[in-house]
Amino acid sequence: MLFTRRDHDRLATILREAAQREVIPRFRALGKDGVRQKKSAIDVVTDADEQAERRICAELAAAFPGALLIGEEAMAADERLLAKLPEAELAFVIDPVDGTLNFASDLPLFAVMAAVLIRGEVVAAVIHDPNVDDTAMALRGEGAWLEFASGERRDLRVATPGPLHDMTGMVSWKYFNEPQRRQIPGAFSQFADVSSLRCCGQEYRLAAAGHCHFLMYGRLNPWDHAPGSLLYAEAGGHARLLHDAPYRAGAVANGLLCAPDRESWQAIRGAFFGQR
Repeated sequence: MLFTRRDHDRLATILREAAQREVIPRFRALGKDGVRQKKSAIDVVTDADEQAERRICAELAAAFPGALLIGEEAMAADERLLAKLPEAELAFVIDPVDGTLNFASDLPLFAVMAAVLIRGEVVAAVIHDPNVDDTAMALRGEGAWLEFASGERRDLRVATPGPLHDMTGMVSWKYFNEPQRRQIPGAFSQFADVSSLRCCGQEYRLAAAGHCHFLMYGRLNPWDHAPGSLLYAEAGGHARLLHDAPYRAGAVANGLLCAPDRESWQAIRGAFFGQR
């Protein structure tokens, strides 16, 4: 089965329209009942998440009949959906508002994103920024690019690697298991800068465009990392699980590291965990 450029453009249009109709109108306008806590005070869902996911799934079901649709909010209700992902002929994993905590905090740093999988392999990615109305996109084997509302396109390329003390990165360390959770922040001083945007989609966009060198994550929800890992890889980067295996959507693993090339990947992993 092929997922064509035309299919890809249709997916991008569906996400953009959902952002315009369901997400942006609710930004800074949620009201006191528009935000609800899920598992903790920093794990929340909003009306925008739920309404955007409903719209995206309805549009995808119409455009791609029979496809498996896995949204973040649907998964929260039925975790059994994830088991269907490896065998599905065509599947979409959807994050209707990535960076929900930022969104609920009135911070304009969030994204609407999705990945396309064919029998478990990620073949396409779309990460849309609703605030500036542009979209980072990738197709397996065809590269990664940024597409503006005007239709103009700009190729994406990861940063040139350098010595550790010159490299910058984004690290989400809070979801690692102990003792790694305590260990990771102790290595930050070996780099020029380490930070977090609290939004995987925006971090992947930043790294794929060459504006930071590496990304590292502990929790690997497919709606967070299936789009971004393909975007980064198609921009020329090296994305691998920390035990040096390829990333697979739905994989149960503790850690994903993205770096400009294999040599810098090994050096960064070594700085954090003493592995080369």
